[in-house]
Amino acid sequence: MFSTKEMPSASSLFATYASMTASVMLVRTMVNDLVPHPLRVYAHSAFRHFFKARSSDLTLIIEDNTNISRNQIYDAAEVYLSTKISPNTARLRICKTPKEKNITIRLEKDEKIIDSFQGVAFKWRFVHSDAEKNHPHDMYPSRSERRSFELSFPKKHKDIVFDSYVPFILEAAKAIKDDQRVLRMFTLNTSQCYGGGGGIRWDSINLEHPSTFETLAMEPDLKNLVMEDLNRFVRRKDFYKRVGRAWKRGYLLYGPPGTGKSSLVAAMANYLKFDIYDLQLANIMRDSDLRRLLLSTGNRSILVIEDIDCSVDLPDRRSGDELQGSDDHFQSKAPSTRSKDKAESSGAKGQFNAQLTLSGLLNFIDGLWSSCGDERIIIFTTNHKERLDPALLRPGRMDMHIHMSYCTPHGFKLLAANYLGISGEHSLYGEIESLIETTEVTPAQVAGELMKSEDADVALGELVNLLKRKKLEGDGVVDEAAATTTTNLEVRTKKLAKRQKTENTKPKKYNGRKRTTRKKS
Repeated sequence: MFSTKEMPSASSLFATYASMTASVMLVRTMVNDLVPHPLRVYAHSAFRHFFKARSSDLTLIIEDNTNISRNQIYDAAEVYLSTKISPNTARLRICKTPKEKNITIRLEKDEKIIDSFQGVAFKWRFVHSDAEKNHPHDMYPSRSERRSFELSFPKKHKDIVFDSYVPFILEAAKAIKDDQRVLRMFTLNTSQCYGGGGGIRWDSINLEHPSTFETLAMEPDLKNLVMEDLNRFVRRKDFYKRVGRAWKRGYLLYGPPGTGKSSLVAAMANYLKFDIYDLQLANIMRDSDLRRLLLSTGNRSILVIEDIDCSVDLPDRRSGDELQGSDDHFQSKAPSTRSKDKAESSGAKGQFNAQLTLSGLLNFIDGLWSSCGDERIIIFTTNHKERLDPALLRPGRMDMHIHMSYCTPHGFKLLAANYLGISGEHSLYGEIESLIETTEVTPAQVAGELMKSEDADVALGELVNLLKRKKLEGDGVVDEAAATTTTNLEVRTKKLAKRQKTENTKPKKYNGRKRTTRKKS
């Protein structure tokens, strides 16, 4: 039943195996020595390409950001997928801040979700990995981690994904955000800037300012004009695209201090459901820092630069006159000191040009960089409109100028209703309205008097006293009691100064010796 041939012995089999192994190792060594590494890699990839199993699926990689800006599709997918959690999901990340309406749910690393759209199954996978270390000479450090979504689906449904599915996710995420939106106020974090290695970045807190258009002490016509302009702006996306303009709008709020400019900004944010970015130009050193900072602001936001006339000295529009004045000053000096001052001026000029400039700010407001973002509002506030460079005020930069003036009778009645709950008339209304029409008083001053008492009669009485004092000051009339108090104060001040002068001229003892203080000539 068995073959008559002898079976090979174990030693011969082992010898054959060892010989073949040695031959393979020899060939491998020769290939590594003779064939260049790129060619070996190419041959290996080609071999795998021809013999691997063909997949009918296409996978899209959706990273969380693209170089200098956020990836809108990633943000939308993160929000949308949080509503598609299935019972099969094993790990989730959840969080909730005190002011958020709902719990925030996000996928954990390597978790998968299957979504259905138009009868097609789409497989989502969340990928979270550490980034490669930076090169020592990199100008901008990369992030320490990278996040992305992988979307897999049959290749034949590619058109459905790009034409229908992705736009559907963007719209669905926008609706979810609007429903759960908590307004944020961003401010510049300078703790790690310029030498700390952290770079410029925004920090945010919840925007809890209660100001609304209903509570603003503004004239009804002006209030309605602002609200209509805002409504027209947010619904004209296609219009801005058709005429070739960036979807943004600028507002200049000007007027005396205490007239409600900051309250109007908060009311606009609450009305539109826009975040606020509070930018302090004094903390920005270079145009490149300003550009990078503004590019990181989100859409549907309000960028505010308060008191722009005194925030920072922007040099472009004055550099020519300043340099001319410096040259005239140099010509009046001796030649020996002139060359030294010229050298110092040249060094200062080089440093000056490296700082934040007016042209850098204007370039982002309505230059090429202004198109990097949609549905954005830029607001400047100032107490002195006449001090601003005309280049900042022209249409296309500041499209609407809103004058926030002193309190009016209508504004007073609105404040009285808000602070004291007076819905009808009051016996002091006639006198107060007459005084307000002839006196310059800000809404902040009126509100300050109304907060002094919960009793309407007492609070309104204090307001009448304030208005009368301001009217007397405006007419140049000084109250007799006030004049007497001022005179007594001046007399006491003179007596105190004379007494201090006498004490300073007396001999003083210092370590057992007499020391006389000499008068300065």
